[in-house]
Amino acid sequence: MPRITVLQLDPTVPLDRFEGWLRAAGARLSVVPVAERGVPSADAVGDGLLVLGGRMDAHAVAEHPWLSAVGDLLADVIEIDLPVLGICLGHQILADALGGEVTVADPAGGETGATQVVWAEAAASDPVLAAAAGVGTAVAESHHDVVTRLPEGAVLLASSEKYPHQAFRVGSAVGVQFHPEASPELVRRWEEADGNDTTELVAGLRANDAEIVAVGRAVAEGFVRACA
Repeated sequence: MPRITVLQLDPTVPLDRFEGWLRAAGARLSVVPVAERGVPSADAVGDGLLVLGGRMDAHAVAEHPWLSAVGDLLADVIEIDLPVLGICLGHQILADALGGEVTVADPAGGETGATQVVWAEAAASDPVLAAAAGVGTAVAESHHDVVTRLPEGAVLLASSEKYPHQAFRVGSAVGVQFHPEASPELVRRWEEADGNDTTELVAGLRANDAEIVAVGRAVAEGFVRACA
């Protein structure tokens, strides 16, 4: 049973559906709310590191000084070849920490709701995403910041029509821009907090939820297998 450390960067962005899928796949979870408890050292991570999303942006170090420590931890964990999964903000911090580029409040407006991704050829053999690439293309999105340049040596794993860098791998780490963990209700809460009408968004997510669940569960199971 691999032990996975989960960095929760924002109390409004929890593991949600991922918790049950990870535990069912055999993982033991240690959830660390970083704003309260700080960022652990690489030798305390266990068998893998999962970095969740957040409502702040990857460059907001003045308001959230621990963001720099998250980036440093990601680099350290990759250096010792432990599996990493970064989701949304976690994906963006991963790219930034390894020399990529993140654009905050991208002029194209980001993506919200059910979205189709195109899996790259490399995804079919990726230790974490291969199963997900085989079961569907519908994912849940909620982001306005984007990775606009991948780190040197990164392998592209998925794109969407609007943004090319939906998933990538560098060494032992995978980042995904989409939210494999998020239910329609969680995405609704995020969007309502921004003052947005969520009627059509939630309807679209629910209409695609069977496929979104299949992809999300496959990502969770693939990550547990990599950690094991």
